[in-house]
Amino acid sequence: MFSLVFKRLNRIHYHSTPQRGLATLNGKLSQSAIGEHQIPAVQSQEASNQDLYWRKIPQWKNIGIKEFLSYRWQANNSITTHTQLVAFMRDVLPKTIPGTFSTTGKSQKPIEREGFLEDVRDGVQRAPMSVRLTPHILSLINWEQPFSDPILRQFIAIGSRLLPDHPSLTLDSLHETDDSPVKGLVHRYPDKALFLATSVCPVYCRYCTRSYSIGVPTALVQRTRFLPMPKKWEPILQYISTTPSLHDIVISGGDAFSLSPDQLLFIGRRFLSMPHINRIRFASKGLAVCPSRFLDEEDGWANALIELSNEGREMGKSGSLHTHFNHPNEVSWITELAVRKLFRAGVQVRNQTVLINGINSGFETMSSLIRRLAELNIQTYYVYQHDLVLGVEDLRTPLSTILELESQIRGTIAGFMMPSFVVDLPGGGGKRLACSYKSYDRRTGRSTFRAPNSHVKGSDGADKL
Repeated sequence: MFSLVFKRLNRIHYHSTPQRGLATLNGKLSQSAIGEHQIPAVQSQEASNQDLYWRKIPQWKNIGIKEFLSYRWQANNSITTHTQLVAFMRDVLPKTIPGTFSTTGKSQKPIEREGFLEDVRDGVQRAPMSVRLTPHILSLINWEQPFSDPILRQFIAIGSRLLPDHPSLTLDSLHETDDSPVKGLVHRYPDKALFLATSVCPVYCRYCTRSYSIGVPTALVQRTRFLPMPKKWEPILQYISTTPSLHDIVISGGDAFSLSPDQLLFIGRRFLSMPHINRIRFASKGLAVCPSRFLDEEDGWANALIELSNEGREMGKSGSLHTHFNHPNEVSWITELAVRKLFRAGVQVRNQTVLINGINSGFETMSSLIRRLAELNIQTYYVYQHDLVLGVEDLRTPLSTILELESQIRGTIAGFMMPSFVVDLPGGGGKRLACSYKSYDRRTGRSTFRAPNSHVKGSDGADKL
């Protein structure tokens, strides 16, 4: 049994078939896959009629569609240091930052730009995650209202908004390392495993559950990066190939977006070649933070994904993309074109959302997000209760919020597009429906959940949690 207590502003306190040829890393995408699924976005009428929203950024005011859609350009112009971030913000922020009412209940008075930048310096220096932001994401932020922008708050810590960490917080709150039979693999559920192929992401989110290992070291968290290297994958692949109880593999990290197209093919085809693996899922926030890569005719990542999906389908196996949108403002016309390309090619896309205080914790925003994704044929899969993560207490909500939100939304949208609202229990308890608690005292915040059979070891897993 797990006992959860919501204390201090009701925040959580926890107690405890035929096989096609395998690819090599030097293999190339088939010309048929490349030619069949590319969308000439640069020349399309749809693209030429759209708002060039990145041109509101002074340094990108002369950047054309083709250049902005280039994945190489996006990567080369991403912000990766605190110094770069402050310099960028100095160029885009107004002289006076408007005040707002914060999610912690404090009113924020207007502040001069340099004062706000000092607030940001303080925040990012105290943040456990390093900085990495793509031009796409930076262009979607409303820099006129930085205190309240729902995208900015997910990636940039503001010192005056930070709250003390929860007293029961641990760096690896889900105890993933305890369920790791071989480094780089989490095997918690009997038939599913999580393959951590890299520690690199296209962006770094403040609320990352895997902040214990993702990104470069910071003042708060010392971590060792692991780049995508096939020789380090072999023990993982060997374990999976010799564990017949496994049927479902999630390729994540980090982010599968950080894999090259050839690496994506290599991993995907290795899993497709294993008779007992029926489903492979590529976990990537790329569709939300750098959708132009799916349209870049000089980059093969999307075509590799499509090719694996097609090969799996011919073998009677499923290959899908699991992505991560948190707010409707993250969807641009480039996103729409990218999703349409995948839909036409038959790639199943599912979305996982994190419930974040003041960003998507209200009915209107969450409902709009679910409907917007449904319009794009993206299945809304999970809405997660925010995990215990270092340095982000201001982003977390009490259990009552997710319960009320599900109650309000259920019945207002088609059932098959309704996400599951879940809590990923601390200590390795696994995912449980938020509404499946055994007890919940709203006055004290204490709640209990039972998570049977979440651990691989032992048949009476619930008693061992």
